[in-house]
Amino acid sequence: MSTVSDAFVRHRSLLFTVAYEMLGSAADAEDVVQETWLRWDAVGPDGRAEIRHPRAYLVRMVTRQALNRMRTISRQREDYVGEWLPEPLLTTPDVADDVELAESVSIAMLTVLETLAPAERAVFVLREVFEVPHAEIAEALGKTPAAVRQIARRARAHVDARRPLMQPDTTGQRELLERTVAAMRAGDADALVELLAPDVVMIADGGGIASARLTPVHGAKTAAKLLSKLSQYTPDFITRLTTINGSPALVLEVEGEWPTVMTVAVHEGKITRIYGMRNPEKLTRVERETPLSR
Repeated sequence: MSTVSDAFVRHRSLLFTVAYEMLGSAADAEDVVQETWLRWDAVGPDGRAEIRHPRAYLVRMVTRQALNRMRTISRQREDYVGEWLPEPLLTTPDVADDVELAESVSIAMLTVLETLAPAERAVFVLREVFEVPHAEIAEALGKTPAAVRQIARRARAHVDARRPLMQPDTTGQRELLERTVAAMRAGDADALVELLAPDVVMIADGGGIASARLTPVHGAKTAAKLLSKLSQYTPDFITRLTTINGSPALVLEVEGEWPTVMTVAVHEGKITRIYGMRNPEKLTRVERETPLSR
């Protein structure tokens, strides 16, 4: 491997993870990583030889490119049909082993990050997830370290106020998903109510391509009623357990329909959030593993 690409390839998974957490889209993250590579290559061998900390340098580069991309996709998401959810990824087993990383890339967390302003999201991701020093974040964003600290406090408060109650218990999540499938197959709404938190929220993303509710569903009884009807209309649906974004998840398949990737947030043995990704344009990364790292 040439010295031109050596440092970049060594940190590529990290760069993709930074971009993905900032954008919530694997396709956009890949574009940003490619743009970062082109800029890294353009620095030239003499310029790269003078870079003492390639990792920090590359993180700054990918952050700037991700911020540029955020301005473009924010306009696109204003016209999105229905609820917008992050693009789900089939992840490698080591992601689940890193509890903090798994939480940061969970669909639940990425959905909350979507409510942040671009600079707030960049600061939160770099500081809270990747522990980048304030001074380096300031350099990447063209701000002072004092301003970055202020943004970090504001972003942290925003996220803490909006993140759903959830616990990093993959075993508990998997068991709840298995029980949920059994209740759905039986059409047992009462059993489903017992698995859901009273104030559960169910969000579906069809993107105007696959059928999906355009607004969130609130409350255990309403959500349970909808889930229990699946067996009534599609008795031959197929389910399989997998790992999406570092957490247990379900893939539901019905003949003649787009598949659904379902992930949940769990707290104290109850499901607090249900996320159903149905937009086929977002389901291209659920069959092959995507390495994530920090």
